[in-house]
Amino acid sequence: MDEKHTLARITVAGEHFEVLVKPDPALQFKLGQVSDISKVLVSDNIYTDSGKGLRASEERLKKAFGSDDVYKVAEAILRRGELQLTTEQRRELVEVKRKQIINFIARNCIDPRTGAPHPPLRIEQALSQIRLVIDPFESGEEQAKDVIEALRPILPLRIENLRIAVKIPPDYAPKAIGVVKEFGSVSREEWQSDGSWIAVVEMPAGLHAPFLERVGKVTQGNYQTRILK
Repeated sequence: MDEKHTLARITVAGEHFEVLVKPDPALQFKLGQVSDISKVLVSDNIYTDSGKGLRASEERLKKAFGSDDVYKVAEAILRRGELQLTTEQRRELVEVKRKQIINFIARNCIDPRTGAPHPPLRIEQALSQIRLVIDPFESGEEQAKDVIEALRPILPLRIENLRIAVKIPPDYAPKAIGVVKEFGSVSREEWQSDGSWIAVVEMPAGLHAPFLERVGKVTQGNYQTRILK
């Protein structure tokens, strides 16, 4: 594929349609970062086979998309269809998704043998031992769920959330509340008569250690926590 342009394509009711697009603007449009389709198109044509220069007729466009407006059809093809990526684009997107998958597993899973999360480096090393096909457009979180199942034979994993009771003294509570809520969902909170703030927060097990570190910094070590059953 010419790096100056690439293809977006879709099949609707057995009919194939293609549009020539500029690689970077097209990817930005696909990711929702660009909304002006006119900046994406190489030409104002919808093809049935761009390689042969075969254009789609108005009748075919109206039947498949309900319109023969080139811009509306091109938007539909880009949003709903497949965008061919350049080698560099695919590499960069796959690497981003790979990091998202590793981070999700590190945050949400523990080693059931120790009760501790696996370090990201250990997860990355385990990934190299399985056949991993990463979709550059699907969310890392959704893909991570399948990856966890594939990893279990070589890396013990269990998805686990923790319910943690936390108590912050009055002098630190105003700053600490925001930090606590960054890490999870607060199911209960109240102010004590002495001005202390207590709460129950639920979070992925892998966030427990970073949570203690952040709360410790903002309270200068003046806090109490307890893991609830």
